[in-house]
Amino acid sequence: MSKVYYTDMKAKDKDSNLINKLSKLFNEAGFDKLIEEDELFGIKLHFGEEGNTGFIRPVFIRRLVEEIKKAQGKPFLTDANTLYSGTRSNTVDHLNTAIANGFGYSTVQAPLVIADGLKGKNYREIEINQKHFEQVRIGSEIYSADGMFGIAHFKGHELTGFGGAIKNVGMGLGSRSGKQMMHATVSPEVVDEECVACGKCSEWCPADAFVIGDVSQLDSEKCIGCGECMVTCPTDAITVQWDDAPVAVQERMAEYTLGILKDKKDKVGFINFVMDISPLCDCCGWSDRPIVDDIGILASKDPVAIDQASADLVNEQLGRKNSALQKNFKPGEDKFRGVHPNVDWTAQLAHGERIGLGSRDYELIKID
Repeated sequence: MSKVYYTDMKAKDKDSNLINKLSKLFNEAGFDKLIEEDELFGIKLHFGEEGNTGFIRPVFIRRLVEEIKKAQGKPFLTDANTLYSGTRSNTVDHLNTAIANGFGYSTVQAPLVIADGLKGKNYREIEINQKHFEQVRIGSEIYSADGMFGIAHFKGHELTGFGGAIKNVGMGLGSRSGKQMMHATVSPEVVDEECVACGKCSEWCPADAFVIGDVSQLDSEKCIGCGECMVTCPTDAITVQWDDAPVAVQERMAEYTLGILKDKKDKVGFINFVMDISPLCDCCGWSDRPIVDDIGILASKDPVAIDQASADLVNEQLGRKNSALQKNFKPGEDKFRGVHPNVDWTAQLAHGERIGLGSRDYELIKID
């Protein structure tokens, strides 16, 4: 049974404010003991899309930076570039968005490092030999780090039911082509109207699956679904197919998390901010009203246990009727199914447990 540490939103004085409680949670969970002098520790978080306001507040991240420095580590903030076209699909736009949302050095006191390079092509292949993947592609910079803390905003998600520790790390730190492989096993599609026949897709394709004429043509029989063409295309003429089953996407996501943690034994901790629990991912350019009230912050060394505990705490709440929640308002009812009725969010937890990522059995330890 894994230990999950938890603090609620209550505060009676300055000493018990949520920022100070975060420090106590960090140390009670033993995260300070994970760090040795001069080790480089990544803080994996989501910087928020332009227009989104649900991401974790930078003031909390600054406190975590301070705690890592107290333990004589060297922290940096990190995420990998996104698969979709938005304000974080390349390093330049990604850093500009992070700074605009308050994550500049002057606020958080740590540098920002995008894990998979300028255009999402810098990755390492890690062997895992699991159900969906023999190898996974993770951002080079997080691979090179000595340790990592996965800091997740726990909320709903349209494809995975919820997004927590597993999604933040597994999907978040996969390279852009790795994200394509997690999201879909079908071939990408070329939009003829957008294609300029530049040939970059053919140049980067490891399977020689493209023929360049007036437009680029993809041979689906040769395609291996790696996503390099989509990442390379300068006009976004190669689109992502989002029609894979949510269960399979969640299982691939868990396997990516396993690959990212493989060479970081006893060097990883997870924190879930179960606050501003919006119905959709922070990748949206907006934040809808939370589906339940704020709950608190959780910490654990087990990504499966912390996500299970976070989901259980959300489902114990009374649902907000003037939110995106359509049903399951009563305490104990499934709030995520109340928003996304066709998504079985337990798949990521079940597969994570099955492959040795963690345990769904946990002990919840309250920290005041």
